[in-house]
Amino acid sequence: MALRRAGATLSQRLLPQQAQCATSLWEQTSQISAVHEPVAGLLTPDGARMASQLAVKQRMRSVTNIQKITKAMKMVAASKMRVAQVSTEKARGLIVPLVKSLGDLPGADVENNVTVAYTSDKGLCGGINSTVTKYTRGVIRATEGEGKTSNIVVMGEKGRAQLVRVERNKILATMNDVNKLRITFAQICAISEELLKTEYDALRIVYNRFGSAVSFKPTIATVLSPDALEKSVEAGGALDQYEIEGPDRAELLQDLAEFQLAATLYNAALENNCSEQASRMAAMESSTKNATEMLGKLTLSYNRSRQSAITTELIEIISGAAALEG
Repeated sequence: MALRRAGATLSQRLLPQQAQCATSLWEQTSQISAVHEPVAGLLTPDGARMASQLAVKQRMRSVTNIQKITKAMKMVAASKMRVAQVSTEKARGLIVPLVKSLGDLPGADVENNVTVAYTSDKGLCGGINSTVTKYTRGVIRATEGEGKTSNIVVMGEKGRAQLVRVERNKILATMNDVNKLRITFAQICAISEELLKTEYDALRIVYNRFGSAVSFKPTIATVLSPDALEKSVEAGGALDQYEIEGPDRAELLQDLAEFQLAATLYNAALENNCSEQASRMAAMESSTKNATEMLGKLTLSYNRSRQSAITTELIEIISGAAALEG
């Protein structure tokens, strides 16, 4: 009631000329706001200013949610990487002696070549999938020639999506969701049986070898078919230093070639899975850092806009009071 009485008294004391001056000042301010575009919240209509602040606040909320997601994904990837690293180190104890015994012939000159590109089914893991597809295309170019065939078997949806655009005619088969469950040797043996149905003399597996949490090396492992392995032994290969006797020599070499394929593919699956989790952990850490920086910039922009709005309102109040005092 006291405020209402003070307002009525102030209205009675206001002279007609002062009222006209205040009206003119308001009209000029409205014209300036209509002609000039708003700059950093100054001379901006209240509706547009509030809409701008609301948009910044909504974006801040979105960035905060993304930051929480990337932080959680980083923690999950770190946990999976530690588990995968233990399995990978154990599998190396199987594959290293096997390579020393049978040898590794990435440059084997044979007629029928098959390249297995081991990639992931999910993204947000850096450039490890692009690296595998790049090396796969390089292997295809190196093994092509007159009288030779070179085909691809893709493991993982991300590799399929990339290779189908450039090497569609060379893709024999694709396998997805290989890493959806825990990788086991029995599961890899089932995949190896499917690969043995393809006619090949040399099968090359392209994958990422795990080095550390920030280091992964593209690797090519070569596995010969049973017939090609027997020819390699006769030609003085790495297995020639061992004496293989008896009527079951061919069957033994066939079993050895099949076991080498399963063991090499098992090692590649574990190495690539461990590299995937490490790369995803690094990518999510970088994303969380970027989200934090963006949130800081948005907060600064929001505070500046809010401060500008308060300053503008104070200027309007002071200008009105000065006009009333005459």
